[in-house]
Amino acid sequence: MKKFNIRKVLDGLTAVSSSASSPQTGNRENDIIPETLQSEHFQLCKTLRHGFPYQPSSMAFDPVQKILAIGTQNGALRLFGRAGVECYCQHESASAVIQLQFLVNEGALVSALADDSIHLWNLRQKLPAILHSLKFNRERITFCHLPFQSKWLYVGTERGNIHIVNVESFTLSGYVIMWNKAIELSSKTHPGPVVHISDNPMDEGKLLIGFECGIVVLWDLKSKKADYRYNYDEAIHSVAWHHEGKQFVCSHSDGTLTTWNVRVPAKPAQIITPHGKQPKDGKKPEPCKPILKVEYKTTRAGDPFMILSGGLSYDTVGRRACLTVMHGKSTAVLEMDYPIVDFLTLCETPYPNDFQEPYSVVVLLEKDLVVIDLAQIGYPIFENPYPLSIHESPVTCCEYFADCPAEVIPALYSVGSRQKRQGFSKKEWPISGGNWGQGTLSFTEIIITGHADGSIKFWDASALMLQVLYKLKTAKVFEKPRCKEEKSSTDIVDEDPFAIQILSWCPESRVLCVAGVSAHVIVYRFSKQEVTTEVVQLLEVRMQCELNEVESPEDGGEQVSAVSTPGTSSSPLSSLPQSHPSTSSNNSSDGLRDNVPCLKVRSSPLKQSPGYQVELVIQLVWVSGEPPQPITSLAVNSAYGLVVLGNGNGLAVVDYLQKTLLLNVSTAELYGSTDPHHRQPRSPRKTRHPSAGLCDGNDSSAAPEERCKSPTSAKISRKISMIGDQKDDARDSSFSRSRSSSVTSIDRESREVISSFLFCDSLSKKSEMMAVPSLWFGTSLGSMLAIALTVPSTTEQRMQQPVGIAFCGCVVRLKGAILRMAQLDACGALLPHVCESWYEPNAPEEERERTRKRRPTSPPSSQENQDCQYAVVCSEKQAKVVALPSQNCIYEHNITETSFVLRADVVMMTAGVCIACFCANGHIMTLSLPSLRPLLDINYLPLTDMRIARTFCFSNQGQALYLTSPTEIQRLTYSQETCDNLQEMLGELFTPVETPEAPNRGFFKGLFGGGAQSLDREDLFGELTAGKASRSLAQHIPGPGGMEGMKGAASGVVGELARARIALDERGQKLGELDERTAAMMASADSFSKRAHDMMLKYKDKKWYQL
Repeated sequence: MKKFNIRKVLDGLTAVSSSASSPQTGNRENDIIPETLQSEHFQLCKTLRHGFPYQPSSMAFDPVQKILAIGTQNGALRLFGRAGVECYCQHESASAVIQLQFLVNEGALVSALADDSIHLWNLRQKLPAILHSLKFNRERITFCHLPFQSKWLYVGTERGNIHIVNVESFTLSGYVIMWNKAIELSSKTHPGPVVHISDNPMDEGKLLIGFECGIVVLWDLKSKKADYRYNYDEAIHSVAWHHEGKQFVCSHSDGTLTTWNVRVPAKPAQIITPHGKQPKDGKKPEPCKPILKVEYKTTRAGDPFMILSGGLSYDTVGRRACLTVMHGKSTAVLEMDYPIVDFLTLCETPYPNDFQEPYSVVVLLEKDLVVIDLAQIGYPIFENPYPLSIHESPVTCCEYFADCPAEVIPALYSVGSRQKRQGFSKKEWPISGGNWGQGTLSFTEIIITGHADGSIKFWDASALMLQVLYKLKTAKVFEKPRCKEEKSSTDIVDEDPFAIQILSWCPESRVLCVAGVSAHVIVYRFSKQEVTTEVVQLLEVRMQCELNEVESPEDGGEQVSAVSTPGTSSSPLSSLPQSHPSTSSNNSSDGLRDNVPCLKVRSSPLKQSPGYQVELVIQLVWVSGEPPQPITSLAVNSAYGLVVLGNGNGLAVVDYLQKTLLLNVSTAELYGSTDPHHRQPRSPRKTRHPSAGLCDGNDSSAAPEERCKSPTSAKISRKISMIGDQKDDARDSSFSRSRSSSVTSIDRESREVISSFLFCDSLSKKSEMMAVPSLWFGTSLGSMLAIALTVPSTTEQRMQQPVGIAFCGCVVRLKGAILRMAQLDACGALLPHVCESWYEPNAPEEERERTRKRRPTSPPSSQENQDCQYAVVCSEKQAKVVALPSQNCIYEHNITETSFVLRADVVMMTAGVCIACFCANGHIMTLSLPSLRPLLDINYLPLTDMRIARTFCFSNQGQALYLTSPTEIQRLTYSQETCDNLQEMLGELFTPVETPEAPNRGFFKGLFGGGAQSLDREDLFGELTAGKASRSLAQHIPGPGGMEGMKGAASGVVGELARARIALDERGQKLGELDERTAAMMASADSFSKRAHDMMLKYKDKKWYQL
């Protein structure tokens, strides 16, 4: 029987509807263009999450598997192994993870959440899943403890009770330690929540329970009574055992550490205040801040380590958080950049009753992860191999480049390796568990992030990994004020004046162009040689607009015929300002700031290391007391040697080779005499702009919405706010600004803004027969216009003759702002962007000319009345495909009516070309080219926010990413091929490792009863002895990762052994089900036999006529 495919039926329906609705204004050129992309080529799934876990709350480490787990306040779980082995999981409830406990070397993890639930995660599969969950109903969880090689989990609660959970079945034992049994009967107050649980390292039958009030109880599990009670006046935060089980240490809220002998409960054996000032008269030292955690680790050859966090003196106001390492007589105080969330000491042995031999400390900070080497003098830190520095400065923009030239990554790595810090530990990274995935992607990927401090980072994102390649600091170009008082009055932002706003990068030529929030643009060239630039080349541009208010015509979606270039007498070139080699504070006669840039370029020589070096700085200046408008679009082209920038005033074209301004024109002048918009007289001068910072601040700052406002996305912000009103959702602060009441008021912007650019060789005029260098640009009111460029052919002429410019008018108009433009050839293939191959800019002239060549683009030629190119234009509302040079719209598709597109890209897939769109309502869509058939439409995000709107970007080969939190990048794929191969490409967390042998008890200890005492917990906590727990106490919830999860694990590294074990489990499960069915059949047969017998007796003595 032939397989029925619903996707192909939908493809046919969408193709019919698209062609039926498309305007047939031209010849059916598209009928002969075959399209290979179908809906079965697309599937959306998340791949990896990179970066530092946002708002971490807990941490755990498996000392045998060498895997680190971090839980967060929003219920996320991040697992780390060796470099490149990472995993992200999410609890459904999104409650804070308060504690994590590994089942050491078992491939499982227990998580305790703030909603009083505990979960068992299966790590034996590439995508971990929850096997069991237990939700407590009447008591709040405060602390959990799982002894090494035990299946019984101790759960302490806010009421002071301790419950015991079987982690295999996730059922409660009937054995309960009640708080009133643990404390003294004479005590009249409640001891508070349980803050610590641990068993004696040498006797598993003795449980140490710490209550918040300062009481510690040593509980005998067998006799069900307290052996000893230890009282101290100050509240307890943590407890740590000596490995011999004869002493333990408590940390207290007054900054003291008390050491207790187990058999001497009357008073502490020692009381110390590590950071307290010792008075000379022998009095008690002054109280300090609480010691939040202490760990006591012993060594076989030397003094023990006592490691603690907190406890600083109260007079250290403003001092950063510290980790204190006490070893023998030495005390080292290690300052951290951020507050400490938790820390763990990594030891050689997993057994608590042996010498611990600590070798490093993992410190989890609020915004960083630090690993300290305890074995080397000075306690150096390890170099972190994970990409956790994404948020080093808040991310303000990012771009994603897949299928880059292969030589780009080695070139960036070679210059970036010189930037690495020195002084790291020489040892290998201690978190080394897991294995890399087997499958890899055949293409290279680069992610570029722009940051609030003006820095730019290049990341190698190939093979589902992320590694920083190179960091560029753009702020070095400018003079920095020494203090806030010296801040210039010409600044247009209150903070982060160097923040990166837009990135434009050409991978082939390695030319980089960036725009900042202070209305500045910097052009960079890549060089392998170090140079010293005596004077930074500066070009100042004066952009102003005499017409301000704009009203769209009624036929906003109709096509506008091309217009001729404005006459030479009124050409915008005639009023161009002269470029200024340097800047001075020029004020007009009325005292207004005029011809003054927002930032001051440094006047001293600039030493530029190998890597990206400044070629030209372009600055927009104040005009008659008005600050420059924020730059909204930017593009650079290496083949033409041009940079173009646009904003609400107009656009400017700059020749970065000759360092000259070619064009400076307002949007009103672009249309000439056939302006389709009704423009009103200029509005009065506005006051100074508020802060236009792009970053989200420090996540928990007083007004994060004030800093996340992007100049380029002011329109986006208003529209998203409108969506927030419609959905009545105020979950994110970025939705609380400038709410609008109607779509009409949103779509009608008060000023037409340049929204996108494209350099290409095209047929932009109807009369053209040969493709010529062109510049396409789109506006916020839906107009796509073209400019023809005359670029001198030879290198010598290019440096001496100016580039010619001729306006070609409006090519097509769409609804909404133009977001993306692209070019297809006559066969429907995407034309590569015109570029130049990279050459060493600091090499001698002869060598430079030998290596410098322009990438061929095979410019098409057009015959009479025949189109040979297609322009693809996508706006916030719709997409169109226009044939060139006839300028006939051959396909049109309305993408959305109720929402709007935030990001659109024309991308290359393995099987063809498509448009990928991300809408403000959370939908991700793809459209075929050139017919614009819908191929994918998935509601990915229920509601977006400004961070995602600003950073979401698509790339070739079905890849995409966005900033999911201020510290994390989420990567996803919309390619079916990548989704199918994802399991092979992902790394494996669990690997088969032998558990180390238990420590040897020794002859005399074995003979005379010394050493560790074992406990049969099954006999003590099992149902036969302890009975059943109350059903109302907790509810068991089976997880989705049961037997199916185990099958997934069997396909990994566990191999045949795991398959055999699972087969046995399945066989046992099936046999159990068979027994149940057999028993049910027997019961049914007995019931049937009984009923038949009763019926026989009923009718036994009756005649036939009595029935």
